[in-house]
Amino acid sequence: MESFKVFRWWFMIGALMALAVIMIQGGIRDLMLVNEPIWESKLVELGPPIFGGGLLGGCIALILHRIKKKA
Repeated sequence: MESFKVFRWWFMIGALMALAVIMIQGGIRDLMLVNEPIWESKLVELGPPIFGGGLLGGCIALILHRIKKKA
């Protein structure tokens, strides 16, 4: 259960960091200028990178947590 808590926390942090980077690099402008509903156009484009950032953060945290437990 402790591993799940570590993964969940760092998944959220990784996803938020990915979202922040996307928004800083022009994602806010893209969302403001889109003529279609956000759910149809941008969610498909923004979802995978945000999910990937969370997955990367969670997996790295799990690896480091296991190394820390063994040492």
